[in-house]
Amino acid sequence: MTVEKLFITGGSGYVGRNLIRHFVALGWPVVALARTDAAAATVTALGAQYWRGDLFAPDLAEGMAGCSALIHAAADTDHGRGTPGQLATNLDGTANVLDAAQRAGVSRVVHISSESVLLDGRPLVNVTEDQPYPRHPAGSYSASKGAAERLALAASRPDFAVIAVRPRMVWGRDDTTALPQLLGAARSGQLAWIDGGNYANSSTHIANLCAGVALALEKGRGGEAYFITDGAPWTFRALVSGLLKANGVAVTDKTVPRGLLYAMARVGDALANLSGGRVTLPITMQAYATSAVEISLDISKAERELGYRPVISIEQGLAEMTAARSAAA
Repeated sequence: MTVEKLFITGGSGYVGRNLIRHFVALGWPVVALARTDAAAATVTALGAQYWRGDLFAPDLAEGMAGCSALIHAAADTDHGRGTPGQLATNLDGTANVLDAAQRAGVSRVVHISSESVLLDGRPLVNVTEDQPYPRHPAGSYSASKGAAERLALAASRPDFAVIAVRPRMVWGRDDTTALPQLLGAARSGQLAWIDGGNYANSSTHIANLCAGVALALEKGRGGEAYFITDGAPWTFRALVSGLLKANGVAVTDKTVPRGLLYAMARVGDALANLSGGRVTLPITMQAYATSAVEISLDISKAERELGYRPVISIEQGLAEMTAARSAAA
């Protein structure tokens, strides 16, 4: 697929930076939305042009002028209690981005969604994209991303194809989001395995996400969602242990009962809501649903319709991370 120009939101974030690298390496002209001078400097260093503004800029369509494709990667990914700002960013921001894209003449859009749109705290076992949205999402992140995905897919038209890509637990090189928190918890002794941690857990290396997004731009059907993962899932404990070892951090043997965490999450969310956020407990239902139960995803649809295959295995991704640490030492 060739494009006149590609526009990316969230370009200075972890996913966005790697998307810029991927498409610049393919020779695509890339323009990235930048809210700050630091964001502008980041995307420029990666080989993209920047357009200064935010998701709510009334003149956002001007920044997309001449672009035939869009990747909407910007989002508020906080897994805490949630705020009105999170809903505004994830839902209203998506609405404004899609409206600007239509006015600018963009013809294909990939909306970076998440398996979190399906989470309610119960396991998801080898689910397909036909799995219905939950009646009661796990938390603010799931609710706001689910609403944004529904809006995005409903906006798809023959001349404005919108495709949703759903990764799960994105990880890999230069992760500045989840990995630092994980390493910090392990180093401080706060990390413990939930009921041993030996439940299946789909994941998505950043290189596999970039490959899946490129295929979705080229071959995805408008109005459809696609899971993109590393293929067969490892257990949660095996993957997280691999990440810790690759970063030179000791792996804990501590465990905590799942039932206790579930009760804490339920009570904590209730207390936070009643107190307006003044009283909180260490875990939310959003965080529980993300990490405490099996989440395994069937990627048959992406394999069949996009020709997707993981371009890097979990073993290779961990080896890459280990090598990067050794090189930096």
